[in-house]
Amino acid sequence: MSNFLSMTMLIISTIFITITSAHYHSEFELGREKSTHLRFYFHNVASGPDPTTVQIASAPSSATSPTRYGVLIMMDEPLTEGPNLGSALVGRAEGLYGSASKEEVALVMAFNIVFVGGDYNGSTLAIVGRNTIYSSEVREMAIVGGTGKFRFARGYDRLTTYSFNTTSGDAVVEHNVFVVHH
Repeated sequence: MSNFLSMTMLIISTIFITITSAHYHSEFELGREKSTHLRFYFHNVASGPDPTTVQIASAPSSATSPTRYGVLIMMDEPLTEGPNLGSALVGRAEGLYGSASKEEVALVMAFNIVFVGGDYNGSTLAIVGRNTIYSSEVREMAIVGGTGKFRFARGYDRLTTYSFNTTSGDAVVEHNVFVVHH
């Protein structure tokens, strides 16, 4: 009798697992693919009472390294329509970057562009890449994903330094974003 009960429970369990696993996934339509070009300005404010970048870690040798190799920075940078900090806010660049080369000033960056208004309010783009801020006039980084209006995003971000203050470390960088999304 116990063998019959055990066998019955095993059969019922197998049927239940088969039925539930058959409905575990479903297909969906992505819709039409779109291409979008956005241009905005990134404000790196390293000086003053309310900086938008803060150093969160460094190696003991970073202080003597000409490239600051090993320094890690957290950022929450305003993104504006124009190069002046007072122009309309488009979003924020939130993430981190570190000095990744002993040979040249080259940053490895990983950040999200978080849009705060307009058609893209609440949407994000995820960007990663190498930024050689002194040796290349125009740099490119990869767009590897997005949310909201930028689901399934891919593309590239072309960065050009608009201004840089060597004393304070403050910088304005023009971003030209070319993104394909659904």
